[in-house]
Formats: sequence, structure tokens, C-alpha cells
Amino acid sequence: MKNQLDRPVGAAEGAAGGRLRIGVMGGTFDPIHYGHLVTAESARVKFGLHRVIFVPAGRPPHKSAGGVSEARHRYLMTVLATIMDPNFEVSRIEIDRPGPSHTADTLRLMRAESGDSCEFYFITGADAVLEMMNWHDPGEILSQCQVIAATRPGYSRERLHNCAVEMARRFGHHPLEMEVPALAISSSDIRRRVGEGEAIRYLLPDAVESYIRKAGLYTAV
Repeated sequence: MKNQLDRPVGAAEGAAGGRLRIGVMGGTFDPIHYGHLVTAESARVKFGLHRVIFVPAGRPPHKSAGGVSEARHRYLMTVLATIMDPNFEVSRIEIDRPGPSHTADTLRLMRAESGDSCEFYFITGADAVLEMMNWHDPGEILSQCQVIAATRPGYSRERLHNCAVEMARRFGHHPLEMEVPALAISSSDIRRRVGEGEAIRYLLPDAVESYIRKAGLYTAV
């Protein structure tokens, strides 16, 4: 299984010259779906990223302990969804670290590991960017990476614009924007569909659907 910790960020590739552009896509991935994958690939192409590292949260600080599937399930689903794409990797950095999974801590560790060989781009949804100022140590997040805010067609950009202005004022950082049609898919809707016996095929990779069925996930939703 691919694991970012088995290959230090910037190793080998960085030696070829120039700084690597590394996408970091965090989330609970409960479950991972095509919206996540299309977002990662869109960011990779649009912003010239060398690779994208998916980082399943170990203990999401914004969710109760019983409100998210076990980390081992979410990690394995993420590996199954990305294993065929050489541009995607999965990291256990938050799963293996004790305590709440704070993005600021994750980016700090990745930066320490890579030194100056990499530029990090944190890929997330526009709604998450709107909440980022309330996250743990937002200044540290914005100092360690460039934020990419993914929106869906028809998304009102007024609030995102206002948030970007505030980020620029406080931290000198302006997030990049990217529209992604597949963001209409949501993990919460997939969990609901499984719980109610509805179809989820074509919303996520077949291997992930098979894992959900075999592990009996979301049946109590």
C-alpha cells in the first residue's frame, strides 16, 4: 500500500532540481468518493502539482468520537480509491499521531520533513475555507502552504471573497479558487444511501463500494 511516510516528501524527485509542488488533501474520507478524486486531479493539473497526498484524519477535532468510522477503515478505503493513480499517495501521518488531527500540525511536520524542497498546496472545499479562520492556529496553516478552495458550479463566491479579503488582511494570504463539478457528491449522502438501501454505484470507486459492503459500514446510519 502506498504511504507517504515510506517515501519522504521531496526525496529523489527534489534532487532533480527545482521545488516540488505537493498537494495535500485532508479530510475524514468517510467514505472517499469521486468528488474527492476529481478535486485532487483538477488541482494537480490546474496548478501543476507533482503529486497529491491524501491525509485521512485520525481524530477529527470537529467531530465526536462516535460520529466517524474507525481510522483503519477510512485509510483503507482511501488507499483502494487511489492505488491505481501514480500521482496520488496516502499518508498515515494523522492516523499514527496521537491526539486531535490538526491541519497546522500536519503541515508543520511535512514541512520539517521536506525542508525547502517542496511547496505545499492544501486542497479543500470552499465551505471549509470559510471555517478555516476558526481552526486551530490558522496563521500556521497559511504560513506553511497555499490554500486551494474548490467550489461547485453555481456556488456563491461572495462569502468566499470576503473570507479571502480577511485572510489577506490578517495573514497576507489569498486562497486560490477552482471550480469542480463533481463536488455535488457528498460523503454524508453516501452514508445515508447505504443506510437506507439506496444505490451508491458510480458515486465512488467500485473497490470502495465493495469494501463498504464487506465491512458492513454505514448500515446503522
